[in-house]
Amino acid sequence: MKKLIAITAILLSAASLCAQGTKELINNHWTFSLGDASSMMGDFSHGTEYFTHFAKAATSSHSMSPTAPAFDDSAWQKISLPHDWVVDLPYSGEASHSHGYKCIGWRYPRNSVGWYRKHLAVPAEDKGKQVWIEFEGIFRDSEVFCNGFYLGHERSGYSSVFYDLTPYLDYGGDNVVTVRCNASTEEGWYYEGAGIYRNVWLHKAGPVMLEPYSLNLNCEDPVNAPEFRVILADESLDGSKVSSQISFFDAEGNEVKSLDHMWSPWDPYLYDVRLRLFYDGRLSYEYTCRYGVRDIEFSTTDGLKINGQPYKIKGGNLHLDHAGVGVGVPDELWRYRILKLKEYGFNTIRSSHNPASPAMLDLCDELGILLIDENRQIGVNREQWSQLKNMIDRDRNHPCVILWSIGNEEWAVEGNAKGLEIARRMNGFVHWLDPTRPSTYGCSGAHELVKGVDVFGYNYIVQNPVDEYHGRFPDHSAVGTEETSGAGTRGKYETVPSEGWMTPLNRVDTLGRINVIEHGWKFYKERPWTLGIIYWTGQDYRGEPNPMVWPATGSQFGILDYCCFPKDEAFYLKSVWTEEPTVHICGPCRGEVWVYSSCDKVTLYADGKSLGRKVMPKDGHLVWKAKEKATRYTAKGYIGGRMVASDEYPATPARTTITLSKPSLRPDGQDVAVLDIDTPEETLDVSVEGACFLGWGNGNPGFKEVERPADGLGSMTIKPFCNKAQVIVRSLEGMEKPATVTVAGQTIRIGIL
Repeated sequence: MKKLIAITAILLSAASLCAQGTKELINNHWTFSLGDASSMMGDFSHGTEYFTHFAKAATSSHSMSPTAPAFDDSAWQKISLPHDWVVDLPYSGEASHSHGYKCIGWRYPRNSVGWYRKHLAVPAEDKGKQVWIEFEGIFRDSEVFCNGFYLGHERSGYSSVFYDLTPYLDYGGDNVVTVRCNASTEEGWYYEGAGIYRNVWLHKAGPVMLEPYSLNLNCEDPVNAPEFRVILADESLDGSKVSSQISFFDAEGNEVKSLDHMWSPWDPYLYDVRLRLFYDGRLSYEYTCRYGVRDIEFSTTDGLKINGQPYKIKGGNLHLDHAGVGVGVPDELWRYRILKLKEYGFNTIRSSHNPASPAMLDLCDELGILLIDENRQIGVNREQWSQLKNMIDRDRNHPCVILWSIGNEEWAVEGNAKGLEIARRMNGFVHWLDPTRPSTYGCSGAHELVKGVDVFGYNYIVQNPVDEYHGRFPDHSAVGTEETSGAGTRGKYETVPSEGWMTPLNRVDTLGRINVIEHGWKFYKERPWTLGIIYWTGQDYRGEPNPMVWPATGSQFGILDYCCFPKDEAFYLKSVWTEEPTVHICGPCRGEVWVYSSCDKVTLYADGKSLGRKVMPKDGHLVWKAKEKATRYTAKGYIGGRMVASDEYPATPARTTITLSKPSLRPDGQDVAVLDIDTPEETLDVSVEGACFLGWGNGNPGFKEVERPADGLGSMTIKPFCNKAQVIVRSLEGMEKPATVTVAGQTIRIGIL
């Protein structure tokens, strides 16, 4: 039996540094096959053996299930993680509206179970070590096996989980890890994909290792007395022989004894942390992470303060998926997405409506983006406590995290006493797990539940009496957890139901408010006691295409589209949230042409003829009457009488141009490069050599195309939308030659790092 002990003081050791512990990313070389939720026999006969894995300790000898080490998976698809098998499924108007009309879920039992297998060669010299496997996320209802032995089950698709492989391994031989997941039931009301969609790690340690997610650096003295717990390999080991050493290193790599440099969004300074665990003087396990020190205050008069400075949240809600890959987003694609948001002035992300990806957390730390980390489901039963605890324990050392959200829009209990009681209990649990951060909740309009959290979170001004509640509860600060972006289909100014396109709501008189994105920003900016605003959403996502229906397949409320291409609304935010001189023309709609700009004055021209110069209102927009039969508009922006920015509409490119997100790839089978394409062409032939063709997209909310070649190789014909398309390529493990991507006869070379 394993032994668990707590250590709260550091025992410095002059121990031998013969390390036994490693952490290895094992995303490459998996196999995959669909199963069958409707038939146990059709599901590779899993569970039909005389003694099932629930009845006996291991898969019985006559099992034909993929859990059996001898199972032949040679015909299965060869894949690398992260992986979302729903990307490759067809669409149907009969499928789930909220999940983007993809053929997944209870109506499609043969598409809704997925099997994964991974062969692990474990050296004979590892005998005596502890070996654990970590899954950052499996969607959903997963069962995990090693060499036929059942390891455990996790229902939620958003909880990270560890399993101990040690007793089940064949040291010096081949070992098989098997994962079965079942996405028949939706966990959210938006596209969630299916499969092992986040990273998988193999951990090895000697007699003592760190208990997963137990390290707490947000304690009174992280340098001298961090809090953590360790696991001893068995009960016979002597806990008094465990010692530890923690070291902090500054950005130059120098070891430091005090953490004097503060982390902030404008200076995201991080220390490297190394925790070493020893048993009887011998190094057993080494854990590394990054950590930042910052002070956050939630003032009821001045809003958010970071290190004593007032700071306004300028945020976007963000789901997990991206064009071409679904929820199987590689780490470097997360970097691309966050940098695109930052380009338009975003400084905060709310991870709606589930715990954030570990890769996203690391990047927010590095790039200075604040994060509201959100629990998936409100409730106080043991399973729900476990999910909330998993999120907080895993993520509490990230300086980017400023609030724990206990949930979002729980209509059945939001307006009654049950909701208030549940919220109060969850709030107390949050404070017990992490007394350094307050809680919040995304309130849809009934206000009992929100009274049970620290920071009032309001989803939409039109649904919440924000000023009234500030008067009634002046001891609570508030944040706009969701506010209307007003966006629609990029490049389209007419609603076309047959295509799934929608006029931007900013250009429509909605509840008497023109330009709702502007209305929301001004509302929260003018109230210093609020933390700020978080728009719904930062980026489009598949599913929940409201108010549209089939043939629309994706949401259109993103300020960026599904490929992170900017809509008009992105330039409004850029003009009010950044210092960069900006002028942007929004195309003719309902007889008007709008301009967003950060300049003092703007002149608009129609086919070269001036329509007049206007003074730019603060945080506002300019309007001109559209000229009949005009074919081109030009805007020029002036600051202090000098022209500093210009724009043209329509911005149709004269030729195909390609922007590459990075010039080189690591040859690890995991690195990603994004190619953004501007083109006048209606179709493009694309071929990839020397790398994996991971996926493509174009931002069309009515998208129903095949998103990637079946084997990740070869070529495809893709269709740009409003002159744009995107191709994502992933490196090959061990690649020795640069990759090439050919688009419409142009060849782009991607080097090797």
